[in-house]
Amino acid sequence: MTPFLLETSEFIGEDGNEKFWQFVDTVKELTVYKQGESVRSYYNLILKKAGQFLTDLQVNLLRFALALRSYSPAVQAFQQIASDEPPPEACPAFISIHGQHGCSTKDLKKLLKAAAGRPKPYLYNKDHTYPGFNKTDVPIVILYAEIGTKKFTSFHKVLSEKAGEGTLIYVLRHFVAVSSNPKKMLLSGYGVELAIKSTEYKAVDDTKVKGANAEEDNKDEVQGFVFGTLKKSHPELEEQLVELRRHLLESTNDMVPLKVWEMQDLSVQAAARIMSVPKFDALKLMRDLSQNFPSKARSLTRVAVKQEMRKEIEENQKRLGESIGVHPGDGELFINGLHIDLDIHNPFSILDILRGEARVLEGLHNLGIKGEHQGKLLRLPVNAVDDSYALDIRHPAIMWINDIENDPVYRNWPSGVQELLRATFPGVIRQIRHNLFNLVLFLDPVREESVELVKLAELFYKHKIPLRIGFVFVVDTKEEIDGFSDAGVGFFRLLNYIADEYDLSQLYNQVEGGETLSVDTISAYLKRKFPKAKAERILGVESEYDDKRQDGALFYKKSGLGSLPLALFNGVPLSPDEMDPDELETLILQRIMDTTTTFQRAVFMGQLTEDSNVVDHLMEQANVVPRMNPLILSTDRKYLDFTSKPGDHLKLSIIDSLSIFLFYFNLLFLSHCSHTFLDEDGMSAVTMWIAGDFETVSGRKLLLGALKRQKASPGVRVGVIDNPSGKPSDDNTVLYRAIWASLLTQKNKAAAEFVQKLLREESSQLLQKGTKMKDLLMQGMDRDAFEKKFNTLEVDFIRSQQLFCRDVLKLSPGQQAVISNGRILGPFEEQEEFTVEDFQLLEKITLSSSAEKVKAKVKLMGMKANASDLVMKVDALLTAAPKGEVRRDVHFIKDSHSVLRLSPRENEVFYDVVAIVDPLTREAQKMSPLLIVLSQVVNVRLQVFMNCRAKLSEMPLKSFYRFVLESDVNFLANNTVSPGPVARFMELPESPLLTLIMITPESWMVQAVSSPHDLDNIHLQEVNGVVTAEYELEHLLLEGHCFDLSTGQPPRGLQFTLGMSRDPLMYDTIVMANLGYFQLKANPGAWTLKLRKGRSEDIYQILTHDGTDSPADAGDVLVVLNSFHSKIVKVRVQKKADKMNEDLLSENSESKGIWDSIKDDGEKKKEDVLNIFSVASGHLYERFLRIMMLSVLRHTKTPVKFWFLKNYLSPSFKETIAHMAEKYGFQYELVQYKWPRWLHQQTEKQRIIWGYKILFLDVLFPLAVDKIIFVDADQIVRADLKDLRDFDLEGAPYGYTPFCDSRREMEGYRFWKSGYWASHLGHRKYHISALYVVDLKKFRKIAAGDRLRGQYQALSQDPNSLSNLDQDLPNNMIHQVAIKSLPQEWMWCETWCDDTSKVSAKTIDLCNNPKTKEPKLTAAARIVPEWVEYDNEIKQLLGRVQEQEDTATQKQTPSPSQHDKGY
Repeated sequence: MTPFLLETSEFIGEDGNEKFWQFVDTVKELTVYKQGESVRSYYNLILKKAGQFLTDLQVNLLRFALALRSYSPAVQAFQQIASDEPPPEACPAFISIHGQHGCSTKDLKKLLKAAAGRPKPYLYNKDHTYPGFNKTDVPIVILYAEIGTKKFTSFHKVLSEKAGEGTLIYVLRHFVAVSSNPKKMLLSGYGVELAIKSTEYKAVDDTKVKGANAEEDNKDEVQGFVFGTLKKSHPELEEQLVELRRHLLESTNDMVPLKVWEMQDLSVQAAARIMSVPKFDALKLMRDLSQNFPSKARSLTRVAVKQEMRKEIEENQKRLGESIGVHPGDGELFINGLHIDLDIHNPFSILDILRGEARVLEGLHNLGIKGEHQGKLLRLPVNAVDDSYALDIRHPAIMWINDIENDPVYRNWPSGVQELLRATFPGVIRQIRHNLFNLVLFLDPVREESVELVKLAELFYKHKIPLRIGFVFVVDTKEEIDGFSDAGVGFFRLLNYIADEYDLSQLYNQVEGGETLSVDTISAYLKRKFPKAKAERILGVESEYDDKRQDGALFYKKSGLGSLPLALFNGVPLSPDEMDPDELETLILQRIMDTTTTFQRAVFMGQLTEDSNVVDHLMEQANVVPRMNPLILSTDRKYLDFTSKPGDHLKLSIIDSLSIFLFYFNLLFLSHCSHTFLDEDGMSAVTMWIAGDFETVSGRKLLLGALKRQKASPGVRVGVIDNPSGKPSDDNTVLYRAIWASLLTQKNKAAAEFVQKLLREESSQLLQKGTKMKDLLMQGMDRDAFEKKFNTLEVDFIRSQQLFCRDVLKLSPGQQAVISNGRILGPFEEQEEFTVEDFQLLEKITLSSSAEKVKAKVKLMGMKANASDLVMKVDALLTAAPKGEVRRDVHFIKDSHSVLRLSPRENEVFYDVVAIVDPLTREAQKMSPLLIVLSQVVNVRLQVFMNCRAKLSEMPLKSFYRFVLESDVNFLANNTVSPGPVARFMELPESPLLTLIMITPESWMVQAVSSPHDLDNIHLQEVNGVVTAEYELEHLLLEGHCFDLSTGQPPRGLQFTLGMSRDPLMYDTIVMANLGYFQLKANPGAWTLKLRKGRSEDIYQILTHDGTDSPADAGDVLVVLNSFHSKIVKVRVQKKADKMNEDLLSENSESKGIWDSIKDDGEKKKEDVLNIFSVASGHLYERFLRIMMLSVLRHTKTPVKFWFLKNYLSPSFKETIAHMAEKYGFQYELVQYKWPRWLHQQTEKQRIIWGYKILFLDVLFPLAVDKIIFVDADQIVRADLKDLRDFDLEGAPYGYTPFCDSRREMEGYRFWKSGYWASHLGHRKYHISALYVVDLKKFRKIAAGDRLRGQYQALSQDPNSLSNLDQDLPNNMIHQVAIKSLPQEWMWCETWCDDTSKVSAKTIDLCNNPKTKEPKLTAAARIVPEWVEYDNEIKQLLGRVQEQEDTATQKQTPSPSQHDKGY
């Protein structure tokens, strides 16, 4: 059980490291109160302390997180890391310094002494490091302690001081000294289903269960009778009262099947019923109807439905189908427009979403945006434009070699853009007479790489690839240079000469590569090729062929691109590693193919038409920019947070409050200081602040650039923040004060012109020479007002601006930065220039990604005062928020009869929740409790649309369901914590047979740990008292995908192991070929993932990995599991250089010496084991299973190892199997595998178990197991299964027995003799899946498992296919995965085989008989005489085991332990 205080610290830590440590400081001795106070008041104290760092909304989310125990795994993970250290004896807290431990602060000095010599410990991403200096050369001290204890405080005091001085790095990890009896805690966030089983064949065990507590819940009231009171007052009538209660229960829970005509309207009737009750009870009613539907169905049939309601539902459904593709009966949930898919999301991930949304919602709320406007702003697509920005290529400096639209060479090509939509063979490049694909090469002609690239361009040109090619030659720009002294210039002039006299496409024939360019080669070339031409006239200083020489270099400089050579494809620069000429060719062709699809879409959508200019179309896309500046375009962006209210001083530290004071202080002036030709509506969408020291040249240049840009663009405001290099004084702020004074006293236009004049270099030179400021004033200015202001301005306000730059913008004095709508660019490096073009680019990016859209919305809100400020603040808030998926706008045409609406509380932050659900579906069972809890946790505006299906033909739900979820920690009347959330099913009908199914989050592996009852067959008529079951969360899954880098394929059969430093091999797994998927069992903590020793490690090595917690190229893959979310890693491996041709799954038998072969024979003899696999669920089948095991053991001399699927075994079977193994001398292993999330899920328990029989054979067993025999639980074996194991399968991966044909009277039931199966199988037999033998080596080698899963995935989407999953699938795949038919005697079953063949039967199966429907138990005793003997023998054994346990129990009375989950 993890303490609430530690979970709270983790919750606060999510908001940042600083907050975490502030919280730790606040609660450092809180546990003192634990003793004196009740648990409830201690819990409230924790919340109160946390409330100093959190808003009210976040405190509610914290309560929810604590109720869910959502941060418990994070605390537990540190505990596990500590246990791996391991902790010194009897130490409530300890420090670890580079691997050595100490128990008190006194040990610190001694341990630090030699620390530098020992290797540093590994720090994880989620570690809490004390904020100090970022030094790397000091020792790391890890403190393992429990926050809030005295011991922690004494360590913390010393360590935080030393970390503050920078003498060590202090890391804190949670560690709770283990108590003698650790308590388990109850979790929530899962569902429990009691499904009604078909009782067509009676499959219930008749063994009586002992030990169930027989007390009933007497307090309950049934139909107005309170039985507890009645029994007290009439004890003599007790038996009759029990009868009456039972009768009343049965009559209320009337389970008589409904007629089809009674069913068809049930869904709409349920909706009508929900809509008819008061709003606040409606969700509870929906929960009750959906979760207890089987016993509520009859009462619903009497509900009348209004015609208007049906009509409204239909209209809304039509609209929803068109707008978001939701069909009748679907269940969908949207929070603030984000789609929450309940198949993927669980309460833990929904809590994360709520928390992520809280920041933006609170921000908007604090900015005064309420109600409808909130949703409109949230839904704005504020996309940081993609990484691939393109440069505008419509520039005169580009020399185009060809033009596909106009060159005669291409005149036979079709010219319509519709051609793009014509079908072609894949990989064919369409030849269309349009400049769809443009390649621009920036080259310096003198460099060697240039020759290669020109050759490549020539290749494209000659092969008539539809690529328009242009060159930009970057050569020396000085005027006086001539072609006789600079080869580049010479080349350029020569080129121009050829272009003028001949034409450019001749270029390739003329310029030959090979040698590097030099002045001599150019002159020689000119003489040779053009003997008539005068070299002086072409190459000399006075050359006529020199125009545009500077353009190329200027264009290159202005574009802001990186180093030469460069290529742009349709304006998008290629990265330097793509510029290798060998790679470039395939890359360009690939780009052409990729871009074609974009063009096809544009033509199809009508954006690109016959008469549009393609190049213009390309250059008008959102990602095209006038120049490239990585600083502006980078995706890693910092934003200011404008949303804290000035009144929040108490919650923020001093620095923050100062910055807020400054904000408002600045903004007071900023609205003046923006000289703007405002839009007609007086709002600017972009606000730029220029911070810098304006007494320096670069500072003035920066501001001047901004003002120039602003003059050209009316929608921008510019604000000025002074950041002087030294302490602000009258001398070093002259210019800034003058700017300020002019803004405060002059009209906009005059002020702007004056400021621009001031910033010019000549003005500052004049001022330095002693010119007075008043002499610089211009005409049209109000001189007196200016002088008065200028002379009285104090320096103090500049001091506060400097502090603002230091603390908020994180600038050192004198550094410069530009802030555009809250996005901070800078600080700029010494040499870094930020030009007018950069301001233009910045404005374009800010506008196009978000500001324009925000402005449009703010305009609609009609807020006049400070509208520009609001645009700036909202823009900063929205663009800083992490990018999620698209937000949908879901609304209903009419909502008076079919939409349940709950309004939010006024003047608080609210979440907009829309649910679309049919009240009688599995989605409703889960969604209704979720919505109830959501509305308790946060303030919601809720709309629930009743998405009913009309004309039902069968019962919509066949199960009872509970979803375990609470909105806050619950306490009992005496203020202790309640044991925890459980699923309770009250007032269930007694007649149906129920089976229990746990529905848990994807990454949980749970199993039943105690229940005397048969959870697969719960029949309440036969149970006295309450049925309870406890499940335990046994493992959290680590899932992953693995690929071989060289082939791109998953390395089938590769094995991974997972462990910790002290025990490296705890779990292992095999990689599947489907998606390279693998899964490993784990628990919270830090784990090491390795390739398994042996062939996996010999052949492969791990190259990179994603989603892990160690650097991507580190050899050891460290994975930290610290939440209930699924953890999915991606691993890329590669074969070692000398093992390239080896295959993991093949035998390397070529090079065996004689000694190896002898040794191998010895090993074979030792390992002669019969491997038998079986699955069972429910006490009856487990009873059969034990008998099957006994019959196998009686007929073989070979040692046997049984493999059972652990997922569905009952606790009692798991307890007794060990005793059986001991008595009969066999080995056994329980295997488990979680159904992968990407494989179509089955909902019915029986079908899930069938799936496990066939779908995971390649990954359930270790690679060492060569052959496995599956034997159904209800079989009795009469022969030695060794013969079956050694049976020759003739190359097939598995062998099955065909169905018998000999019992004639059953002919009508042989479904495989007609219809689909007859045509599919042809002359082949239909095989039965009760017994089969699998050659796992062959099975893995031909990837049979992956093929079976692939086929299953395709077929199982249709609910009517694969009715007997485990049998139909292999029979259906008979053409892809061959089946070897085993001899008929291996499988005899009375239903299909005649009596004469029974004598030679090697196994007897108790098949169901569709004709007589005889129960299994009676059939077993009748058909197989030895069955009863086996049964009695096992009963005696189990009886003895029970007796031993009872005597052991009497000796010691155990303390009741509390498990994870109970019902």
